Amino acid sequence: MTTLLWGVLPYVAFALLVAGLIWRYRYDKYGWTTRSSQVYESKLLNIASPAFHYGILFVLVGHVVGLFIPESWTDSVGVSEHTYHLFSLYGGTAAGILTVVGIALLVYRRRTRAPVFRATTANDKLMYLVLVGAIVMGMVAKLSHASGDGYNYRHSIAPWARSLFTLSPDIDRMEGVPVLYQVHAVIGMALIALVPYTRLVHMFSAPVQYLFRPYVVYRTRDPEQLGPRPERRGWERAGS
Repeated sequence: MTTLLWGVLPYVAFALLVAGLIWRYRYDKYGWTTRSSQVYESKLLNIASPAFHYGILFVLVGHVVGLFIPESWTDSVGVSEHTYHLFSLYGGTAAGILTVVGIALLVYRRRTRAPVFRATTANDKLMYLVLVGAIVMGMVAKLSHASGDGYNYRHSIAPWARSLFTLSPDIDRMEGVPVLYQVHAVIGMALIALVPYTRLVHMFSAPVQYLFRPYVVYRTRDPEQLGPRPERRGWERAGS
């Protein structure tokens, strides 16, 4: 089971992610969308959506830093383990709360607004279930080991995660990891595998090119500034 969970499942999730993105791009380009429901309701969405997206962005940045920046790097710049733990605890908790509030409002909106609920598919429900599970389990795992210096996952989970990219998974690192962290990791891998097959695929189509495109020049159509407009060709109105 250890080999299956920590040596096989990560590559299965990654394979499903890559294969799904390729398939979706080739055969479902017009379905590559969030399928926005803003037309049905926008007041609550304008609060819930920014809260969730900013929160999940901070959460993802925290995961990248925690998993892929070795402890030796932070030690070399004078950041002690206790300082790192406090920053991770308070920063991660704040980002997690913002994400939980956002996703809770999104789920509430989808369930209580009839037009939005009717537009919800079985695929959406599965996506929300796994997404909420990953977020909540991560928060529970973090807060349940908040006392003292907490659980130092940089000695276990982080080296295992980095070893996956060398194609030699160090599954022994995951032995002794608290169960809550293990469950969070498994749900996270399931979420990664689901991304291309759900509306979450839109995270791979962020309009980054907008940052580099030239300015759009708007010109007025005020007749006083445009001067006399030429008469349109065609039939002229006949006098009565």
